[in-house]
Amino acid sequence: MGPTGPRPCFSREIGQTGHNCRFVAASADTAGGRIESGAGKPTTVLLAEDDVLFREGLASLLAREGFAVVGQASDASELIELARERRPDLVVVDIRMPPSYSTEGLDAARTIRGEAPEVGIVVLSAYVDVEHAMELLAGGQGIAYLLKSRVTDVAEFIETLGRVARGGSVVDPALVHELVAARRRDDPLGELTDREREVLALMAEGRSNAGIARQLWVTEGTVEKHVRSILAKLPVQSSGDDHRRVLAVITFLEAR
Repeated sequence: MGPTGPRPCFSREIGQTGHNCRFVAASADTAGGRIESGAGKPTTVLLAEDDVLFREGLASLLAREGFAVVGQASDASELIELARERRPDLVVVDIRMPPSYSTEGLDAARTIRGEAPEVGIVVLSAYVDVEHAMELLAGGQGIAYLLKSRVTDVAEFIETLGRVARGGSVVDPALVHELVAARRRDDPLGELTDREREVLALMAEGRSNAGIARQLWVTEGTVEKHVRSILAKLPVQSSGDDHRRVLAVITFLEAR
């Protein structure tokens, strides 16, 4: 099944662009050639995926690319046991695994990182799940969250695995978009214009409309329009403009 939309961009420095999208990755060494993890040894990988055809195919691909696949797991419990036994450099895990197909893979990844913080974690998901992604990314460096349907370039995928094994972090651009959108939805000041933010900041300093007008070199009537707009946009339901003004300032201070 082919993906829709622009080709995803993995394993590039933050800020570079290409293939109609922005690469999003934390910095890490990107030496080419054989994937190694110190002392010239190949990077060891543990795979966890309940779809046996997908898992075997991925194992064959990684072996061809120079990784050492040290184990395969079909459920979260087996993954944790193998990780404890074989101490891989990298774990590639599906976020949803048996028996309930909810967050078993993510929970297992957290357990592994808790016991062995040096292990890189690559989570593959069929869905953009902001809440679970935030939990994963809070775990520190050496983490990646990728959408299965958007992995369309083998070379970039292999480079991503190498980056994570060396302590870098990679996030699928589709997830970044959702994270930014979620943050905007949660930001009480998100709907304010830059000028309205300036006015609100001066309100927080205790300035009157006349004082704000002098500071911004605008008329007092213009400031009053901005204040009315601010009070209409912020969740400050109260009777009386003076009290709403106070609530607006409190909202501003809490959001800083």
